[in-house]
Amino acid sequence: MMYAPRSGGVKRYLLAKRAWLDAHRRDIVHTIVAPGPRTGASAEGHMTIAAARLPFGDGYRMPASVTKWADVISDLSPDVIEAGDVFVPGLAALEAGQDLGRPVVGFCHTDAAALAALHLGEWARAPARRQWSDTFARFDAVVAPSRHMAARLAEAGVEDALVQPLGVDLERFHPRFADRAGLMARLGLSPATRLLVFAGRAAREKNIEAMIEAVERLGDPYRLLLVGAGRDARASAQVIALDYERDTGALARLIASADAFLHANENEPFGLAVLEALASGTPVVGPPRGGVGELIDEAVGQRAQSASPVHLAEAIDALFAQDLDELSRAARQRAEERHGWDSTFMGLSALYGRLSRGLAPAGPVALSA
Repeated sequence: MMYAPRSGGVKRYLLAKRAWLDAHRRDIVHTIVAPGPRTGASAEGHMTIAAARLPFGDGYRMPASVTKWADVISDLSPDVIEAGDVFVPGLAALEAGQDLGRPVVGFCHTDAAALAALHLGEWARAPARRQWSDTFARFDAVVAPSRHMAARLAEAGVEDALVQPLGVDLERFHPRFADRAGLMARLGLSPATRLLVFAGRAAREKNIEAMIEAVERLGDPYRLLLVGAGRDARASAQVIALDYERDTGALARLIASADAFLHANENEPFGLAVLEALASGTPVVGPPRGGVGELIDEAVGQRAQSASPVHLAEAIDALFAQDLDELSRAARQRAEERHGWDSTFMGLSALYGRLSRGLAPAGPVALSA
């Protein structure tokens, strides 16, 4: 459901998985089933199911028919099904798995209860959490991308989630793509500017306003570059907004050319954009909670006391008091040592193999570190 023309981390994860399997496991046939304008094969290994576009939804579509989705999945006759959400696609995956007698993995990419409360009001938290936990309890295995998400699942009653951190393309995101002088000239900024960047969707949970307020508190010479996320942000003299960047190479150059990456979502399930920054040698400022807090520390950036504008501003100021070149080297080293896609997909392949042979998951521990 979270696979759309302008979607973020989930789509990157799925495309990275496809590329990795093509390179390392040609014996595995991988099919992505996602909403689209019509039902049918849209490309090799990619099925779309007709679904209405969400208004103001950046191309996202709302699946409506569990039966239609279950029929498409069943026709593919997969050995293992991985569901990326617990709504119509997830329910259809469970139905198809039951009909075929095949295992179904639930990958927990979002905190449905937190999102429901944020967008609909606090009244929506309890029913969303109940539906979220009840559905995840039905999967043969549940995977969380961070300890934070595994803990959130455990709080809701799903206590056996396997933690599998995601990864980053270490070749595509690399310090060698940095062109700070060129970016400053393009943006019309002085070389003395301290430039922070955030790249992501213009979603409420990204806490864009807190980032803007933090940079405004600091004033000159700080600037914030919002890539994609600045579309609906209020105007500010401290902020530069660029459109969503479809070209991954261009995005990698932007991230590598900034002085630091800023993130303000305390409930981020994982934080792929943070990994892309680290791989690019760009230090990260972010909150101590959520998936972001698990990825950064003072060796590769600066943890803020919270995601409030005041604490973000303090953390940004503290970051620039350090040796940015040393932080950059440490950030790249951290990405190389811990966050290549190989460990992610080797861990998932081992899980898929166990399930397809009728074996139980390894247990509620990390598939790979």
